[in-house]
Amino acid sequence: MSDDSNQMVTYLRQNPRMMGVLFTLTLLLSQAGSVAAGNTGIIYGP
Repeated sequence: MSDDSNQMVTYLRQNPRMMGVLFTLTLLLSQAGSVAAGNTGIIYGP
């Protein structure tokens, strides 16, 4: 398990832009989860 995390650390050191990409992806996924949880399915209209 630590070997996998060492490979990830090495990869992120070689590609620092991926840290920003992963952070942004995590942020978007957490926001999408909140939106999906807040969607009650009520439709107002005729």
